[in-house]
Amino acid sequence: MNLQNIRAYAAHADNQHLVPYEISRRDLGANDVLIKIDYCGVCHTDIHFVKNHFGNTVYPIVPGHEIIGHVIDVGSQVTGFSNNDIVGVGVIVDSCHQCSSCEQGYEQFCEQGMTTAYNSPDPHTGGVTYGGYSSHIVVDAKSVLKVSEKLNTYAAAPLLCAGITSFAPLNRYQVNTGDKVGIIGLGGLGHMGVKFAAAMGAHVVMITSSEKKGADAIRLGAHEVLLSTDQAAMQEHTNSFDLLLNTIPVEHDFSCYLDLLKINQTMVVVGLASMKMHAAKLIFGQKRVAGSLIGGIEETQQMLDFCAEHNITADVELINIKDVNEAYHRIEHGEVMYRVVIDMATLK
Repeated sequence: MNLQNIRAYAAHADNQHLVPYEISRRDLGANDVLIKIDYCGVCHTDIHFVKNHFGNTVYPIVPGHEIIGHVIDVGSQVTGFSNNDIVGVGVIVDSCHQCSSCEQGYEQFCEQGMTTAYNSPDPHTGGVTYGGYSSHIVVDAKSVLKVSEKLNTYAAAPLLCAGITSFAPLNRYQVNTGDKVGIIGLGGLGHMGVKFAAAMGAHVVMITSSEKKGADAIRLGAHEVLLSTDQAAMQEHTNSFDLLLNTIPVEHDFSCYLDLLKINQTMVVVGLASMKMHAAKLIFGQKRVAGSLIGGIEETQQMLDFCAEHNITADVELINIKDVNEAYHRIEHGEVMYRVVIDMATLK
């Protein structure tokens, strides 16, 4: 097919809305997979890049790194993928595959710099990458993921970012049956954390400042709700958690949460925000604060297989792409429960 006139949506400046735009995709290489995009999740990171919050956006920008589609062609050297396979593409679309990080399965920390789905230097074209708010994408087969037919495909789209971001730390810290796990904050990441931790057999406690959100956490699979504003309740849970997953995306003081951990245990931070704490909270109890980004390709595939086994997808709203700017506004104002997914069939 002609890859020079691909339909997409792009932003052309930090103060402009996303609008229809045509892009070019590279010709299919020997190791590439050509994907017709069916659905693309809307991540808060998309908004950050569109509005240039990180100061490095290259315009025009086509966002989208939570991609679900089906294969329509493969390169001559590709094995393992065939036409009409349901596949996913996340943040990582390429890496060097040779450095120590890549060899360990941490392509997200590639020493040459991972190639991300959008706004990344494109080693094939010399320009920048364009993401999933488009009709088609060409991706190196090493970065393409298999998606089970058991999963609701549009609700699976956020698994490619929100899903793996929440799954990875729970998986790496080996959450298991009987562990007491606290999920701090109930948003796009937190709601996935609740589902994953419950499926791993943990006793899941949603830690939130919102009584209203607490009620929904039970529906999602939490066993208890702990209001962080209730000092008596917080005191009752002191020194009782095996792991905390902090998903709060805004600046906050997390010192009070460290009191909840058992000695020698860890709070993993996945929310991208400024934080404050007092060192005494770490020293007394030998507690740890760790960070986690996304997962590598192998771990993301492991997550998708886990989701198929346990029938886990995100809670989503499916929208027409013409409504994406309104969706951005609603996400920024906390009005979405819990993720937005674009039906790419509406891109005409």
